[in-house]
Amino acid sequence: MASDDLAPLIPPGTARAPAQAQAHRGRMPRGFHRLIAAQFCSSLADNALLIVAIGLLAQRGLPPWWAPLLKLGSTVSYVLLAPFVGVLADAWPKARLMEVMNAVKLVAVLALLAGLHPVAAFGIVGFGAAAYAPAKYGLVTELVGPERLVRANGWIEVSVVGAALLGAVIGGALVSPQLLGQAALAPWHQALPAQAGLACGPLALSLAAVAGVYGLAGLINRRVPDSGHPLHRPPLHPVALVRDFALANRTLWHDRDGGMSLTVTTIFWGLGATLQFAVLRWAEQVLQLPLERSAGLQAMVGIGVVLGAGAAGRYVPLAAARRMLLAGVLLGAMMPLVAATTHLGTAAVLLMAVGAVGGLMVVPLNALLQHRGHVLLSPGRSIAVQGFNENASVLAMLAVYALLLKAELPIVQIMALYGLAIAGAIGALAWRERERRPGR
Repeated sequence: MASDDLAPLIPPGTARAPAQAQAHRGRMPRGFHRLIAAQFCSSLADNALLIVAIGLLAQRGLPPWWAPLLKLGSTVSYVLLAPFVGVLADAWPKARLMEVMNAVKLVAVLALLAGLHPVAAFGIVGFGAAAYAPAKYGLVTELVGPERLVRANGWIEVSVVGAALLGAVIGGALVSPQLLGQAALAPWHQALPAQAGLACGPLALSLAAVAGVYGLAGLINRRVPDSGHPLHRPPLHPVALVRDFALANRTLWHDRDGGMSLTVTTIFWGLGATLQFAVLRWAEQVLQLPLERSAGLQAMVGIGVVLGAGAAGRYVPLAAARRMLLAGVLLGAMMPLVAATTHLGTAAVLLMAVGAVGGLMVVPLNALLQHRGHVLLSPGRSIAVQGFNENASVLAMLAVYALLLKAELPIVQIMALYGLAIAGAIGALAWRERERRPGR
């Protein structure tokens, strides 16, 4: 990527930190790939845990609309804790904060093993994830600098979505009757105490496997170095923190590039969270697939996002991020096509295409948002603002999805409605950006 492409985006006189200079020469800085590996394992466990938790809900005989509440339980933490976690990420060494928050997620799995309700356990997972995200993305921003930020985000999105893909497959395997019915596991099943509650029996072993992945993430995280950037230690009065967060939120929304990219990522992640559940339900109802095979089909979206994110990281410079808005219109328009499909092979191809278009759109715009947040605010605060808005969107879209399921609207209609709404919203944003171009 030529530095001239970034001239409108990098403030004059901005000095490069040593890690940024190294990144500019074409190499990612020391520790970057360890960070990617640590967050991959943590995200892998998150996604596998979601499928196992859905299995726990089914084991308890709860209706299908409880499943979105798992995501709601974790997402509430992002929204409620947003004024505080950004400051926390700027005040602590970010690599060490990631390590602590991964341990919090492990505590949630142990609580499930002890019989805690899955929705409550995902509230604990959400607490860990809410502080993990600004530490992770803030550390990436500090390490690589704007010249390699799209490329770094390509790595991040490939690893996140790859973890979602593999996590869905592993989660499906962990709840599959074929695995849980293996005779070799019988002695372990019998050794489990009756007091294990909801997780008693084969699913306790599934949860133990997920706990092991969190443990691996923690071990890798211990070897992630910090960036060496100075820490910010603002006053810790709650009212002052909330006011500061509100000002940071307003600052990012009122910035032209920041507000535009924040709108797109907010819509995208709300849709992505809903699609995670909708595809499972749609595959079960329309394609007549069991949960473990539905999770595998869900992974096709992940494969597509990996391909799209990789292409964006390689071919789309930061200065060209705005052009990716049209991909968002295409993404929404494809959803009714997916919903109308009844053939498994066609569905797999279409879902992969949806993921590829989404990855191509979100990686450059996410990098633009992080860059503007880093310039206008600080890494931790800007990521906290981003997390607040994106997860508020997740809450809203999942709440609507759960209500539509409760009202017994067909899943095909739900997916089509969501897709058309997304296409219309991003299309309106693209039109506004076109009208803002100089000379019009």
